[in-house]
Amino acid sequence: MNITQNTILITGGGSGIGLAFAERFAEAGNQVIICGRRENILKKVQTQLPGIIIYTCDLGIEAERIKLFDWVTTNFPTVNILVNNAGILQRFNVLDEDARNNWNYFSKEITVNLEAQIHLSMLFAPFFADKKTSSIINITSGLAFTPLAFAPIYSATKSALHSFTVCLRYQLSATPIEVIEIVPPAVDTALNGAWLKTHIEPLDAFADSVFEEIKKGNTEIGYSTSAERIRMSRDKIDEYTEKMYNAMKNNS
Repeated sequence: MNITQNTILITGGGSGIGLAFAERFAEAGNQVIICGRRENILKKVQTQLPGIIIYTCDLGIEAERIKLFDWVTTNFPTVNILVNNAGILQRFNVLDEDARNNWNYFSKEITVNLEAQIHLSMLFAPFFADKKTSSIINITSGLAFTPLAFAPIYSATKSALHSFTVCLRYQLSATPIEVIEIVPPAVDTALNGAWLKTHIEPLDAFADSVFEEIKKGNTEIGYSTSAERIRMSRDKIDEYTEKMYNAMKNNS
């Protein structure tokens, strides 16, 4: 993927991994658009990075995803890269009464982490297919390969997004669209909260490494523990999953 002179939309770009990517893409000479639900956060980013374009929307709502696509393609017709980054991680046990009685809350994790990513990919892919060069970048997780029992919906959505990304790569192989999957380990962002601080990677080191791998043309990019998890055997996956579960249980 060409790392410069692109027009890039990053979902969930107001903080964490999305913001780290926005900063690096902007520094590399790209027009960067970020979107998110919290306008005050987006405006703060725009103050820090004056060249950034912001758009407030809730990706959990189908109509707002369509509005986002229409707004971006109308006002920035040169857009050629979509970074599906927005995500929610919720820690819960299916035996908890609050979990059983609050499905509307927990279903948002499926909508934002999976439905929105698939829908946006389907909206932008035909538009990108007419470009000389274009990319769809999906942010999955090491938990797509070794699930975390305390975050069952998040793990399931990331596993499904990984599978979708592989299918997307095959379907778009005859087009100019490059499909890239970025597989973070636990990275030091607000998404993970204090409960995962014992097994966490520095955000800047992760983002810098990913950018180097993108420059090399790699289309499936892990970092630290997630790099090895991508290629683990089934026995190793089971062993790693149990190890994470026990570590979390002992620290909870």
